[in-house]
Amino acid sequence: MEEYGKYEKYKKRKVTIDIVKANVFAVILLVVAAVALMVPFFIIWGGRVSFGQSLSGITGLLVAIPAILIGIAVHELVHGITWACFAPGGWRSIRFGVIWKLLTPYCHCNEPLRVPGYTLGGIMPCVVLGIAPAIAALCTGNLWLLVWGIFFISAAAGDIWIVWLLRKERRDSLVLDHPSEAGFYVLEGDAKE
Repeated sequence: MEEYGKYEKYKKRKVTIDIVKANVFAVILLVVAAVALMVPFFIIWGGRVSFGQSLSGITGLLVAIPAILIGIAVHELVHGITWACFAPGGWRSIRFGVIWKLLTPYCHCNEPLRVPGYTLGGIMPCVVLGIAPAIAALCTGNLWLLVWGIFFISAAAGDIWIVWLLRKERRDSLVLDHPSEAGFYVLEGDAKE
């Protein structure tokens, strides 16, 4: 919290999410996204999708596992790129790491951002890695692209929850990423008296 010393003049309101509940939400989101996207996919492409050309067995695993790991790293990179666009310090404000006990990579912005910038950075991985590929899959009939999109929509469950919590905040409020928990601080008022 040392790096946050310069923000002591503000009143901080902590907003975090429970990781266990976020994981439950991710499973629910996975089921909802799968149903919401697979039903129209199979209505549009059902008779024309060749499942024989899909990767299976060990070959599928050899492709899927590295692809998912790269996708997870790209997810964090997309957070960083977006937040760096809004942070006064740009890339100097962005940190990447892994919480090893949870095997969870993270991206952290150590400068406060206005609500729209923080929100955009929070939701962009879902859009880039989840929603856009799912839409592309619906347009092209690519089943694996659809599965990718569904997986990365679900992987953004915590981000979606954070963005949902931000909807109640004033657009001009400052949001400071929490340094060690899933959440943020809202910096309130001009300064403590």
